Amino acid sequence: MELSFSSVILVSVLILSYGVNSEPVQDKQALLTFLSMVKHENRVQWNSSTSACDWVGVECDATRSFVFTLRLPGVGLVGSIPPKTIGLLNRLRVLSLRANRLSGTVPADFSNLTLLRSLYLQENQFTGSFPSSLTRLTRLARLDLSSNNFTGPIPVGVNNLTHLTGLFLQNNTFSGSLPAISSDGLDDFDVSNNNLTGSIPYTLSKFPASSFAGNIGLCGGPLRACNPTYRKSSGLSTGAIVAIVVGSVLVVLLFLLCLILFLRKQQRRPDKKEKPVMEETRAAPPAEAGTSSSKDDVTGGSIEREKNRLVFFESGVYSFDLEDLLRASAEVLGKGSVGTSYKAVLEEGTAVVVKRLKDVAASKREFEMQMEKLGKIKHEKVVPLRAFYYSKDEKLLVYEFMPNGSLSALLHGSRGAGHTPLDWDNRIKIALSTAKGLSYLHLSEVAHGNIKSSNILLGPNREACISDYGLNPLFGNTTPPSRVTGYRAPEVLETLNVTFKSDVYSFGVLLLELLTGKSPSQASLGEEGIDLPRWVQSVVREEWTAEVFDAELMRYHNIEEEMVQLLQIAMTCVSVVPDQRPAMVDVVRMIEDLNRAEIDDGLPQSSDANTPPTESRTPPTSATP
Repeated sequence: MELSFSSVILVSVLILSYGVNSEPVQDKQALLTFLSMVKHENRVQWNSSTSACDWVGVECDATRSFVFTLRLPGVGLVGSIPPKTIGLLNRLRVLSLRANRLSGTVPADFSNLTLLRSLYLQENQFTGSFPSSLTRLTRLARLDLSSNNFTGPIPVGVNNLTHLTGLFLQNNTFSGSLPAISSDGLDDFDVSNNNLTGSIPYTLSKFPASSFAGNIGLCGGPLRACNPTYRKSSGLSTGAIVAIVVGSVLVVLLFLLCLILFLRKQQRRPDKKEKPVMEETRAAPPAEAGTSSSKDDVTGGSIEREKNRLVFFESGVYSFDLEDLLRASAEVLGKGSVGTSYKAVLEEGTAVVVKRLKDVAASKREFEMQMEKLGKIKHEKVVPLRAFYYSKDEKLLVYEFMPNGSLSALLHGSRGAGHTPLDWDNRIKIALSTAKGLSYLHLSEVAHGNIKSSNILLGPNREACISDYGLNPLFGNTTPPSRVTGYRAPEVLETLNVTFKSDVYSFGVLLLELLTGKSPSQASLGEEGIDLPRWVQSVVREEWTAEVFDAELMRYHNIEEEMVQLLQIAMTCVSVVPDQRPAMVDVVRMIEDLNRAEIDDGLPQSSDANTPPTESRTPPTSATP
C-alpha cells in the first residue's frame, strides 16, 4: 500500500527522533563493489557486517533507506572508477572524491546521478574530454573538475546545468574557445591555467581576471582587449579599395542626415529651461490597477512651480527627464502602505516603475541623504533605485521595471485551469536569492523594513529581486507606515522601529509563505485569525501532516527532507525573541547548505564554500533610521 505524504513526513520525523535501524541494501552492495575494485589505503575500512549508514564518509537519509552523501577526500584511492558502482547510487546528493589519485575517464553511468547537487573531483588524475555524462545532471549546483588532466573543448552543454552556482575547471588542458555559458545564478567561475583561446563571451565578463589567467590565447572581458587580425599582404586589392571608399561616403552621408534631423528637432522643441518643471493641472481620481493613467494620476495634479529636477544616480542608464516622465502613459501596479506604484512607458518605449510616496515626514535634506544612501546599493538581487524627485507636494522614486511581476502574484494568483504551479526548485531559488539580497542590504547598513511577497519581484529565471527597501526613515519614528500585519515582528508594535532582526522575522514569514502557499493575512489560517507562524507551530505541535505544506508541492518526489529543513530555518527566523534569530548572512549559508550541500568534510576548499568577501562579517543587530 502506498504511503501518504503525511505518513512520509511523520515517519521521517520519528526516525530522526528515535533512530530506527534500516539498511540501504542496493547502495551498500554498490559501495562494497567499488571498494573491492579500487586500490586504496587503510583509511577506508567498511565492514560488511555493519550498516553502510555508519561507515566512514557515508551519510544516509533520515529513513536510512538510501545513501545521501559520499565523501572520501584524500583517502588514497588509486585507479579508475569502475562502472556500475558509484553510478548506481541514483539518489546521491553530494559526492566528493577530491585529492585522491583517481585516473581514467569519468564513468558514463554518472548520468544516473540525476539528484546530485554537488560533485567534487578536483586534485585527481582524470583524463579525457569534459565528461558528457555530467551535462545531464541538471540539478547540479557545484561542479569542481579542477587540477586534473582533462582535454578538449568545454562543451556548450554546460548550459544544461541551469542550477549551477559554481563551476571550477582550472588547472587542466582544456582547449578551444569558451562557450557562452549562462551566468544567471553563477557566483563562482574559474577556467584559469588551461589552453583556451579567443574572446571571453559577454556572459562571463563579469568574473575577475583571475578566473581566466594562464590562458595565453584568451582576450576581452576583464583581460586585455582582443586585437583585430589583419591580413598580411603587399597591398590592398582594387575591390578592397572600392569597398573602403564607398563605405566612407555612406558613413559621411549618414552623419550629415543625422545632424540635419537633430537640428530640425531642436528647432521644433521648446526650450525646456524656460518651462516650469511641472505644470499646474487639475486633480484626477486615482486609477484602478491595470488601467491607463495620465500625468495627473502619477503626480496627484498638484505640482508646484519650483526648480526641482529628476535626480539620477547613474548617468547613461536612462536618457529621459522629468517632462518626458510626466508625458508617459501610466498604469497602476499596486497601492501599498508607503504609496502607489505605476508602470510608466516613455515615448521611446522605455518602461520604468514610478512610486509616488505619501505622508513623507522627512525634510528635503533628510530625504536626499536617504536617497543618496539607497542609490549606492548595487546588487543583482536588489532592484536598483535609478532616480528620485522631491518637491513640497510630491516625492517620486524611479526604479527599474521587472516584467515578470511579484512573488505574491505568482504564488497566490488564480490556481484554476492554465495555472503553472511554482515548483520546489524555483521556491528554493527564490528563497536563496531573496536571502542574498536582504543580507547585502544589512551589510550595507540598510534595514529593509517592509519584507513581504509583493515586494519580491522576479527576474527572467525566477530569481528574486527585493524592492521598496530602506523607506521607513522617510516617515518618522512616531507614525511608521502601516504594514501587512502578518509579516511584522512582534517587537515592532512596541518600539515602532524596524531593525535587522525584525527583517529576519519578516523573511521567516516569507519562507513559511513559500512552504505553505498561504498568505500571512489569510483569515482561513484559523477561526481566531492567528498569524502564519503560530498556525504552523500549532499544526506541527499536534502532528506532522501534509496540511502544513502547499498542496501544489505534493506532486514532487524526494523533497520531503528539504521541506522539513527549510521549515526549521523559517521557524528559527520567526523566534519571538529577537536575539535568538540568526543574522541574514547565516540564513544564506543555511539555505545554501540545504540547497546544494556544499560543505565538504568541513575543510576550507575554495570551491566547497561560497561565502563572498563582502559577507564575511556579521551585521549589527539593528538599523539606525
